[in-house]
Amino acid sequence: MSDATTNLPPDRFRELREAYLQRLEALWRDLFEHPERITAPIADNRFADPAWQENPLASFVARAHLIHAEAMRELAAAIETEPKFKSRLQFWVSQWADATAPSNFLAWNPKAQRRAVETGGASLLQGTQNLLADLARGRISQVDESAFEVGRNVATTEGAVVYENEVIQLIQYRPRTARVRSRPLLVVPPCINKYYILDLQPENSLLRYCVEQGNAVFVVSWRNPQAEHGHWTWDDYVEHGPIAAIGVVREIAKADTINVLGYCIGGTLLATALAVLAARGQSPAESLTLLTPLLDFAEPGMLGVFIDEAHVAMREATIGNDAGGGLLPGRDLANAFSALRPNDLIWNYVVNNYLEGRPPPAFDLLYWNADGTNLPGPMFTWYLRNTYLENNLVRPGRVSCCGEAVDLGRIRAPTYAFGAREDHIVPWRAAYAAVRTLTGAAERRFALGASGHIAGTINPVSKNRRSYWIAPESAAAARKRPVASGRTSRHMPQADAWFAAAQERPGSWWADWDRWLARFAGDEKAAPRRLGNRKYPPVEPAPGRYVKEKAS
Repeated sequence: MSDATTNLPPDRFRELREAYLQRLEALWRDLFEHPERITAPIADNRFADPAWQENPLASFVARAHLIHAEAMRELAAAIETEPKFKSRLQFWVSQWADATAPSNFLAWNPKAQRRAVETGGASLLQGTQNLLADLARGRISQVDESAFEVGRNVATTEGAVVYENEVIQLIQYRPRTARVRSRPLLVVPPCINKYYILDLQPENSLLRYCVEQGNAVFVVSWRNPQAEHGHWTWDDYVEHGPIAAIGVVREIAKADTINVLGYCIGGTLLATALAVLAARGQSPAESLTLLTPLLDFAEPGMLGVFIDEAHVAMREATIGNDAGGGLLPGRDLANAFSALRPNDLIWNYVVNNYLEGRPPPAFDLLYWNADGTNLPGPMFTWYLRNTYLENNLVRPGRVSCCGEAVDLGRIRAPTYAFGAREDHIVPWRAAYAAVRTLTGAAERRFALGASGHIAGTINPVSKNRRSYWIAPESAAAARKRPVASGRTSRHMPQADAWFAAAQERPGSWWADWDRWLARFAGDEKAAPRRLGNRKYPPVEPAPGRYVKEKAS
C-alpha cells in the first residue's frame, strides 16, 4: 500500500501541534513549580511501581513519553488516506510507542535499577543469562514451562481417545453424572493452538463444566503438523476434522443429530463442514454454538491489517504451492499474536526477565500460549485468501470445499454465538456478524462477554466474575437482515443496535448457554459405563499423543 495518497489537513495539524506543545509546556512547569504533580501516581501499569514516583526525573521521562505517544497516535489518526494503509500506520505508530517506553531501558527504569542495587548486581547477571537462553530458543519466555505437563496438571479431564486419523484424535470424556443428556456435544477447538485452552485446570475447564452438566462430551484434538504434513489443505482439515468427528460421534452415541461447538477458527472450520454436509443432503447438527467466531471477514480487526494480495501471493509461492507445500512455524503465529498486545506479551517480559532478572511466572494460560502449533502451508494460504483477503465464505457458492459449493445459508441448526467485548483477535462486532451470516438458522442468539478473546471465553460460573450482555431477538427479524458483501460489512450498525438493546447480567455466560443448549440435548439416559463402542474402542487415555507434539 506504499502508493496510497495521504493528506493531513493543515488546520488539523496546527491544532494537534498546539495541543502537544501545551502539554509539554505544562509538564515542564510542573517539574519546577509543582513537584507534587510529577510525583503523583501515573495511571499506567508500566510506571505504577513507587520507584517511578520517588524519582522525579524518571517520572518526568515517563510522563513525557506518554505525551509523545499520545501525540503520535493522534497524528496518525488524523491522516486522511486509504483505510488499510491508515490502519497499518496506526499499528506501527503504536508499536513504536510501546517499544520506546522508558520502562524498557535499564538507564531509565528506576525499578530495575533499584533491584540491581538490592541484589548487588545479581539481577543484571541473571537477566543476561535469561536473555542468552531466550536467544538460543528463539523466543521470549513468558512462563516457567517446567511447572506444567500436559496430562499431569493441565488437560486432566478424564477420558479416552476413541478415534484417530492423520489429522485429528477424537477424545470422549468419562461422564461425571449418573445420567447424561442423550444427544452428545462435539467441540471443535482452534487448530492454530492446542485444545486444552478449554481444559486447563478443573476449576476453569469449559470441557469439564460441560461434562458436569450431564453432557456426553467429545473434543477434537488437532495434530501438530510436522514437515511431512506440509501438503495438507483446508479440505483435509474440514473432511478429516469436523466431518469425520461428526460421523464417529453419531455412531458412538447412536444419534441422528448432535450438538456441535466451534471456537475461533474451529468455528470457521465447523461452519464450513456443516455447509459441505448440507450440500450433500445431510443436517447432522441439532444445534450450533460458535465462540468468538469469524465467518464474515469484512472487519477482521488488526490481524487483517497486513494481509493483502502481495502478502498472500508470497505465502502461496513459498509454503502454499502445489510442489509439496511447507509449514508455517508455530513461532511465527505466536509472534504475530504477541505483536497485537506488545506491552502484555513482549515488553512486560523484557522488563521482568532481562532488566529485573526474574524468572517468568508459572501460569497455566501462559504455558498453553507458549505451546504453539504449526500450520500446513496450503491450508494456511487457502484460509488467508478466502477469508481475510477476499471474504469468500459469506458469498454463497463463491468457493468449493471437499467437492461442494459452500453456502453458509444452508445451515439450518439453531445457533448460539458468543463474542468478547475487548477481543483483539476477533472484534466482537465481527463475531456478531458471523451469526448474522447464517441466514438459514432456525434461531439465532448472541451473547457478549466482558474481557478478551481468552479471558472472556474461559469465565467459569463458579468464579462469578465479570459479566455478559444478552438481548432477546426474534428469529423472524434476524432472518430479514442482509448478508455482508465485499469488504464493508452491513452488520456493524446492527451490532451497535443490538448492544443498545442488550441487558448486562453479572457472572459467566456459561450458564446462559447451558440453559439454551439443554433445549437441544434430548432426554436423559443412564451414563455409559464404557467409552467408545465395538467399532471405535479406546485407543489411549486422554489427552492423547497428538496434543503433546511440539511445534517447530
